[in-house]
Amino acid sequence: MQGFLTLEKGQVFEGKASNSWEAPIEGEVVFYTGMTGYQEVLTDPSYRGQIVVFTYPLIGNYGINEADSESVQPQVSGAVMFQCSDSVSHYQAEMTLKDYLNKWNVPFLTGVDTREVTKAIRTEGSCQGVLANKTVKPSDTKSAGQIFQAHDPKIKKYGTGNKRVALIDFGFKTSILDKLLEEDIQVTVFPFTKIHEVHKLQPDGVVLSNGPGDPKDASPYLPEIKAVLEKYPSLGICLGHQVIALAFGADTKKLAFGHRGANHPVKDLQSGQVFLTSQNHNYVVNRDSLAGTVLETCFINVNDGSVEGLLHPSKPILTAQFHPEANPGPEDAQWVIEEFLSMMSSAKGAKVYV
Repeated sequence: MQGFLTLEKGQVFEGKASNSWEAPIEGEVVFYTGMTGYQEVLTDPSYRGQIVVFTYPLIGNYGINEADSESVQPQVSGAVMFQCSDSVSHYQAEMTLKDYLNKWNVPFLTGVDTREVTKAIRTEGSCQGVLANKTVKPSDTKSAGQIFQAHDPKIKKYGTGNKRVALIDFGFKTSILDKLLEEDIQVTVFPFTKIHEVHKLQPDGVVLSNGPGDPKDASPYLPEIKAVLEKYPSLGICLGHQVIALAFGADTKKLAFGHRGANHPVKDLQSGQVFLTSQNHNYVVNRDSLAGTVLETCFINVNDGSVEGLLHPSKPILTAQFHPEANPGPEDAQWVIEEFLSMMSSAKGAKVYV
């Protein structure tokens, strides 16, 4: 069956539609540059409501397994690929990518020149698009409030370690939780809408998670978030990094087409080292807006100079725009998690990252 991806600027890309096609699906169209990690991408809450275009020409060759999902089900609205493998080669594979997407009724297109789609997005910027069995122009309505859809409204506890961490859920990836549990830490997940309840736990540290969409959607909760940050050692990851910046008076802005992939170079301004990172975000902290805050830039993106991390000069607060838990992607930045654990072991209020 024929299918079409229609972008808001009018470009139309034709391909073969999946079996799960029922009605037109609209979402923000973004591209992912990694050669691997499609299962993590499809299940990452940060992609909530988006149509993901995979630039690598062959997707799905190692199948879908139980271990690599970042949530219990796909979060994307749709997927666009050049070729989706009908067979799998990995010993842990339980089903093909096509079967997985059809199981969850996630529409997808194959046979599309995804690099042409990517060029269109890079030229025009991230845009709305529609997947349908005919050309359907996207509406003028932009996605908003995704963090309210992606987070779990319930408080949940995991692990039995001696150290206690509050994970603030804006739509967190399972790999962040798994990384903390590997360190024998007791983790309590709080929806960001109930962050005031963190004080009842009196945690040893706080992690603000990744999440989808605009960090300013969390603006009503910034005073409560800042109160938590000023009391406990804290780490912000991706959207959590942006929210911390907003809480201390900085501003955020939307990138033309975001950073998504597993090979983004980041420079540590203190050591001068460059390391590769996994990223997925549309928004960044406006570097000029930091001038009126206490926060200091500690990491920058080598490609475009954007802010990749912040620290507080006198409180144990550290942020990373990238994903130090590295799923999918390189493990170069896992030391950021170790730095956070060290912060928790130090006296509260001590200077971080020296």
